[in-house]
Amino acid sequence: MIDFFLDSYKNAPLWHIALEFLVFVFGILSVWFAKKENILVYPTGLIATVISVYLLYVAGYIGDMIINAYFSIMSIYGWYVWAKGGTVEDNLPITRTSFNEKIIGILLFIVTVFVVFGIYKYFDYEIHKDNYVDMISSGIFFAGMWYMARKKIENWTLWIIGDIIVVPLYAYRGLGMLSLQYLIFTILAISAYLEWRKILDSKKQQS
Repeated sequence: MIDFFLDSYKNAPLWHIALEFLVFVFGILSVWFAKKENILVYPTGLIATVISVYLLYVAGYIGDMIINAYFSIMSIYGWYVWAKGGTVEDNLPITRTSFNEKIIGILLFIVTVFVVFGIYKYFDYEIHKDNYVDMISSGIFFAGMWYMARKKIENWTLWIIGDIIVVPLYAYRGLGMLSLQYLIFTILAISAYLEWRKILDSKKQQS
């Protein structure tokens, strides 16, 4: 197991390893802050995604790079929406998606899959089997990030599904640190879903 994590970094520049470690730390911090409804989810997440855009571009994983570029944009959008909610007492509340929001999520998923596929074709990248998995996870994460910005509990369901998909994907690609990170993300996302559901249930009882 140790060899699996170390082998892929034998020929990597030290500063690339340092950058990936920063992504690892700030990525986990971001999910933890999201679970706690803390607005720091966005600045910490922004650091992780901006660095990831560069690392994934260098590695040639265009789909993952696009995901993280989108995450960076949505982090700024989500930061604005959450901050606009006001004080801690009357901030943007946790809610479930409406029918229209579910449709938007499905459309985001479909459009994302086709856009990522189109970008692979445009840049004339050879599409392997793992790239199709990459496209699907991209669509899931795109919709999940939009739901998170709106504080919809379904964002955690999508994160869990997406995380479960990319854990073996990154392991297959030899990106041990990212695979471990998304495994931790999966555990945190399950915990966050349960915590947000308790908040929703308590609000129902009070109303």
